[in-house]
Amino acid sequence: MIIGVLTLEFRLRGNDSLKGKRKVALSLKQKLRNKFNLAAAEIEAQDDPQRLVLAAATVSNETRKVESVLSKALGLAEAATPAELVHCGTEIFSSDPERT
Repeated sequence: MIIGVLTLEFRLRGNDSLKGKRKVALSLKQKLRNKFNLAAAEIEAQDDPQRLVLAAATVSNETRKVESVLSKALGLAEAATPAELVHCGTEIFSSDPERT
């Protein structure tokens, strides 16, 4: 089993409310779920209206498939929100150490 996690950090310039941040976060999480069937959640900075940190995860039996899905999800995230992407990271985990 291969697990892939994509972490995205956005700067929401000009946003001064958690309600505005929540709107951006919910929209992006829903798009990731609908398009790629990813699990997505806000993982940090919940009280900061100008910083949004999301993680999206997928599971497969092939490393290439996980990498492909996360790469496409990153492209969607960059295109789907007006927020500035300031950092992204990808981690791949395997239940079988010989498969990564």
